[in-house]
Amino acid sequence: MESEKALPQTLMEAMQYFSDPDTCLQFVATLRWPEGPSCPRCTCHMVRFLSTRRLWACKRCKKQFSAKVGTIFEDSPIGLDKWLCGIWMIVNAKNGISSYEIHRALGVTQKTAWFMSHRIRLALQRGSFQKKLSGQVAADETYIGGKARNMHFDKRPPIVVTGRSTIGKAVVMGLLERKGEVRVKVIDRLTAKALQGVVKQHVEPGTEVFTDEFSSYKGLSHKYAHRVINHAETYVKGQIHTNGIENFWSLLKRGLKGTYVSVEPFHLFRYLDEQAFRFNARLGNDLERFMAAVSTIGGRRVTYRQLIGATCQ
Repeated sequence: MESEKALPQTLMEAMQYFSDPDTCLQFVATLRWPEGPSCPRCTCHMVRFLSTRRLWACKRCKKQFSAKVGTIFEDSPIGLDKWLCGIWMIVNAKNGISSYEIHRALGVTQKTAWFMSHRIRLALQRGSFQKKLSGQVAADETYIGGKARNMHFDKRPPIVVTGRSTIGKAVVMGLLERKGEVRVKVIDRLTAKALQGVVKQHVEPGTEVFTDEFSSYKGLSHKYAHRVINHAETYVKGQIHTNGIENFWSLLKRGLKGTYVSVEPFHLFRYLDEQAFRFNARLGNDLERFMAAVSTIGGRRVTYRQLIGATCQ
């Protein structure tokens, strides 16, 4: 890998740096195989490079492979120059970037830009192996979706209820460690079992957990130091508040409403992964966020048929 000083620091520098196909190939190959290319089928290191086709040929299994195989780029006719610049744009756009803007900037169709964006979001996902949150953690939930009164009559829910209604909306649970990471998840129901289950999955026992007065959080005091803020009275009481996670909700909704405009419920978790990645890397610079994203391109793949629901996820 080239030294960090030689790598681009801005989008303009990135577009110039990755404009050379050989530079793109060397960058991805070095990132994937620090000790030299190996066959993705038989893991053999006895390979030879075919410079005319920018492929490798395995001497053991006699198969040819490219740097895209086994990554989010697999089977894509789009060049690595556009892929890498697309990643740079997505991970460094605070409020997200639409497929139409990527389509205009990279010179691909809007359909291709949409597909690329979802592949990149897959690389931004962080698995369940993450370290649990600790210290002081704020928990809150929010609702994504339009209001029933703004829906078409044929799609309007037959029942309109007051309070924390989820009619026609998706429910998202969020956890934020003070001065740390955020974790977000789409949940089916606003029950104590669902909300407290997310807390138990992601938060270390004994941690201070701050919530509002919602009744579904009652019972957390058995494993956590549960602190409650009554929003009917005040929003901050010393160290007790949920302002941090609510700030994250404002960033998320700014992107969903202002940039993406319309997000299907079965794609919502992908947009949550994207926003959580940027938020968790907020203290880094553009290059650091880009390197964090491209370091996880391997072993992940989603097809177009899966994205449109033609096959099972």
